[in-house]
Amino acid sequence: MKGIHVTSEIKPLKKVLLHRPGKELLNLTPDTLGELLFDDIPFLKVAQEEHDAFAQVLRDNGVEVVYIEDLLAEVFDNDRSIREKFLRQFIKEGNIHTKAWQDILFNFFNSIENNKELVMKTIEGVNLTEIKERPANSLIDMVDGGNKLVLKPMPNLYFQRDPFASVGDGVTLNRMYSETRNRETIYAEYIFNYHPDFAGYVEKWYDRYDEFHIEGGDVLNLTETTLAIGISQRTEPDAIDLLARKIFNNPKSKIETILAFNIPVSRAFMHLDTVFTQIDTDKFTIHPGILGPLEVFKITKGETADTVNVEKMETCLEDVLAEALGVEHVTLIKCGGEDPIAAEREQWNDGSNTLCIAPGVIVCYERNDVTNALLREYGLTVLTVPSAELSRGRGGPRCMSMPLIRED
Repeated sequence: MKGIHVTSEIKPLKKVLLHRPGKELLNLTPDTLGELLFDDIPFLKVAQEEHDAFAQVLRDNGVEVVYIEDLLAEVFDNDRSIREKFLRQFIKEGNIHTKAWQDILFNFFNSIENNKELVMKTIEGVNLTEIKERPANSLIDMVDGGNKLVLKPMPNLYFQRDPFASVGDGVTLNRMYSETRNRETIYAEYIFNYHPDFAGYVEKWYDRYDEFHIEGGDVLNLTETTLAIGISQRTEPDAIDLLARKIFNNPKSKIETILAFNIPVSRAFMHLDTVFTQIDTDKFTIHPGILGPLEVFKITKGETADTVNVEKMETCLEDVLAEALGVEHVTLIKCGGEDPIAAEREQWNDGSNTLCIAPGVIVCYERNDVTNALLREYGLTVLTVPSAELSRGRGGPRCMSMPLIRED
């Protein structure tokens, strides 16, 4: 099947997009952790082993796994001119402002003949010591000692949930909160525009060139007609308003309602999917810390194309979700159970960030043993993956994956 089709968080997952972490993690240093949105430096060898185990669990359960680096390489294999266009854009968006350095970096990348190797190198970043060519009369070697990242790495790319979000038969191609991550969306842009499996088949509900920030971890498909979106540290209310107007006025969209969840601004509550995810027809994992202060707003189409109706929901979260799903009631399973210390610890390691691959079948980090045991008590099938190093990036199985096709 070509294109994208995702109308639920729980329907059987058939095709998923991943990125296997690469040498970009080797370009993390203690001094750059904050800028690159990491709290620690993962050990690459083990992180790759853990990621391979994650991908294998998906394959073992009937999911086709595709990698963003492979899809973009296939685009370049089909058309050399698209490769060159990508490189020009990628370098410019990497804050390389002088034409001399833009040309130097273009020549450096363009000399890499293998297209997958090229894609991985763009993700990895470029150190000055790798560049033989120099602008005339350059002082850079003397000033920086020849050791400097000319293009910064993109270590967050193994969290494929954020650069775009699959919604129905289309995507929100996102404008990321941090300049560090916004270049990540270029990869998806070129795949959707030029890859034969996607070009012409994918609607674009939101664009990376739109004004406001939105990230995929805040977007949950509750039903074919209802979206949940987090108002978070990284998704602005204005972005949700703009997306709502676009999606309600596109005749190809089936979305009729958007529920906006105003979650606390916190590193631990980075996106909506770090505080709750749907895991069955009537069950959600949830971090207990959001149950008190959570505000929910119901957004529907306005009387004109430029307006939407916004209504603050006055009922509890369980009732909001039950109404949205059309079920009698929902069960909220707390991360860490009733133990507040376990809840904080396992929330930090993404105990609520589960990937549902079929109703009641979920992929979780094995380290969250308190939450995982509780999920099994509720009758869920919990498939665990190792996570000692992957979890250092502050994202779980849902964060690492972007569903492309789910069954109806």
